Amino acid sequence: MRISYKTLIIVVFVFVSACSTKGTSKEPFHVIYSAEEEVVETSVQHNEEIKIAVVPKVVNIPYFNAVEQGVKQAAIDLQVEVIYRGPTVANAEQQIVIIENLLRSESLDVLAVSANDPEALLPVMEKAANSGVQVITWDSDTLKEGRSFFINMVQDETLGRHLMDTLAWHVDEKGEFAVMTGADSAANLQEWLYWIEQQHLHFYPEMELVDIVPTNDDPQQAYAVAKQLLADHPDLDGIIGNSSVGPPAAAQAVKEENKIGEVAIVGLSSPNPMNEYLKKDIVQVVTLWSPKKLGYLTVALSKQFANGIEPIDNQQISSVGKISVNEDIVIMGEPIDFTKENVDQYDF
Repeated sequence: MRISYKTLIIVVFVFVSACSTKGTSKEPFHVIYSAEEEVVETSVQHNEEIKIAVVPKVVNIPYFNAVEQGVKQAAIDLQVEVIYRGPTVANAEQQIVIIENLLRSESLDVLAVSANDPEALLPVMEKAANSGVQVITWDSDTLKEGRSFFINMVQDETLGRHLMDTLAWHVDEKGEFAVMTGADSAANLQEWLYWIEQQHLHFYPEMELVDIVPTNDDPQQAYAVAKQLLADHPDLDGIIGNSSVGPPAAAQAVKEENKIGEVAIVGLSSPNPMNEYLKKDIVQVVTLWSPKKLGYLTVALSKQFANGIEPIDNQQISSVGKISVNEDIVIMGEPIDFTKENVDQYDF
């Protein structure tokens, strides 16, 4: 059951130093845009004392937009104050600036970060912990000494091997393929890439990995990468996108180059931007989980942790489901495959 809450007015600032404060205004969301740092922030505020900062890798792409929806809903349901702030490019330096500003301007109970670079973010995350803030990671981990626990979506090995399998099934287990990844420094992408390569080496000897190209989780860069891959490798049989901007960019490039049916596309993406590509057989299958649930789970476990309670194995989380816990890693659930047959059943 939802508890009633006071709402706040939307206010827009353009200065780097802008920050959210509690008040008596009337709308639930407080949005800050900083042109100088290219930062977007959403703050959902209530009268509760717990304050949580959720920092994504990047904002304004479908995946993290869906995460933000879950974060907002959890803030409302669980009656906590949540700041959702992230850079508009997947950049560790911008994340560090954001976290530094949060530590200066906010009295945080929990800092939850999806890390663009596990090593680069370590000092500022340790600084947060030393100042009394509980620090966790979600979506993409940092070094273990930088956080108390990590909220992962699925098992890394399961996902990486599955992505390789889905491509192999659609190219008859032979031919050339490439991988479009996100940021080279992102720990989760590197883990998935490792297991993609392991599955390839052990099970698909007639397939050749011809290129691995970063996109920095930028849709325009991903599109340029896809066009270049098709130009550099005219005999390319398939593309795996292990970052959510990869499959839609590859699909658009394949469509424009009239290579539908010649180049198979699989990978990680939300179903909504892939709907038409799947139905037109430009993309064969995309895989993901519910990013909205991931956002909700991050806030739910953050509130619990602020109250001194750690996540436990087989714990039932309202609006998410049953989680599993292995030492300091939380697993939300299993990956979901979206195809032209089932894509209309999902909306995110």
